[in-house]
Amino acid sequence: QVQLVESGGGLVQAGGSLRLSCTASGSIFSINAMGWYRQAPGKQRELVAAITVGGSTNYADSVKGRFTISRDNAKNTVYLQMNSLKPEDTAVYYCNAILVEVGGDYGELYWGQGTQVTVSS
Repeated sequence: QVQLVESGGGLVQAGGSLRLSCTASGSIFSINAMGWYRQAPGKQRELVAAITVGGSTNYADSVKGRFTISRDNAKNTVYLQMNSLKPEDTAVYYCNAILVEVGGDYGELYWGQGTQVTVSS
């Protein structure tokens, strides 16, 4: 079975930094795009950043210039470096990946379980 496991969340003061990691494991043949989403209480889940297998990136306007997404294809891992954090960044952060399982014919979307990020003012 394929699993995505996030780590690195926590409590930080405004202006601080956190680095999230997400590693995919299991019977994986290939991974296409990977990304980070977040969901604050009472709000819809929203895209934070995404990265293709070739390294092209896309960011939400609210995090441009503060967050950086990267990936290590050899480790099936995606990272989210978050700097200059604001209280409005407080949310549960989820990683996802479009990947092809061994023996599979097409890519499927998988989600991690989420990690809490809390930014205090």
